[in-house]
Amino acid sequence: MTPSHPPISGASSRRLGFLLAAGAAVLFSAKAILAKFQFRYGLDALDVMALRMGLALPLFALLAVRESRRAAAPLQARDRALILVLGVLGYYLSSLLDFWGLQYVPVSLERLILFLNPTFVLLLGVVLFKRRVARREWVALAVSYAGVALVFVESLRLEGDHLALGGALVLGAALAYALYLALSGELIHRVGPLRLVAYAMLVSTAVTAIHYVIARDPAGLLRLSAPVYGLALVNAVLCTFAPVTMTMAAVARIGSGAAAQLSALGPVSLLFLRGWLLGESVSALQVLGTAVVLCGVLLLARPAANSVPLDPIDDPLPGQAGNPPGR
Repeated sequence: MTPSHPPISGASSRRLGFLLAAGAAVLFSAKAILAKFQFRYGLDALDVMALRMGLALPLFALLAVRESRRAAAPLQARDRALILVLGVLGYYLSSLLDFWGLQYVPVSLERLILFLNPTFVLLLGVVLFKRRVARREWVALAVSYAGVALVFVESLRLEGDHLALGGALVLGAALAYALYLALSGELIHRVGPLRLVAYAMLVSTAVTAIHYVIARDPAGLLRLSAPVYGLALVNAVLCTFAPVTMTMAAVARIGSGAAAQLSALGPVSLLFLRGWLLGESVSALQVLGTAVVLCGVLLLARPAANSVPLDPIDDPLPGQAGNPPGR
């Protein structure tokens, strides 16, 4: 699996790293809660996404400027082309399908499906890069999907018929983001993680704006109520931009492996937040299924999980377990 980055030494620094990674995991997951609240004001997936990307744009633009000034070399033509593809895949298509799916599924199921990203990256590695998979990885895959199936069946009983459509949309979002991860492995080493995320988010914002202008009147975004703008601002700053910088700061202190393990707090936190904030019911089977999924993904994310040696180019990118920066 992904090798850990060299952590910054010091006990206090490591403690801060653990806190940053845990906080980022919860904040990343909380975007689903905020989207559910925005849906109650009559917004749909495209509205939520346009507000999120538009309000986060200044922050990512400043980040892009800072990282470009720090860069040792300018982008090559092939890097620019790949960033365009990654921006469309990772932060436009994946986000749009995710928010669309959230209109039909509970937040806990959405986060569990997205949490399967490492398994999708692994399978894409088999298909696209002819990667060999160790037996324990297949076991981890089976455990993860069994847990999602358990939660899905129980949620279908509780939520109704639209769950299948919503689950398929979120699954499409997870696959799109897994493809983003699989394609960005080599690029991230040349460009840098924060620089790549900033550029990809700028591309995604531009594509989202084009989509919105084609689909509807953008002036409608200026006639929304104050609570909607407040929720969108929190989503853009606290659940999008802040977790990106928190995750990368955590990786620098504790390594990408430990940061990835702590991303498991995201799905766990939503089990409690959905009942507290949204009033959604949580059954014992859903809790059990969540625990099974977490076990499977964490087994897959262990540094020793892969017993088959990989070439460095085959390794995707830091953060593939759980929620990578920007997700």
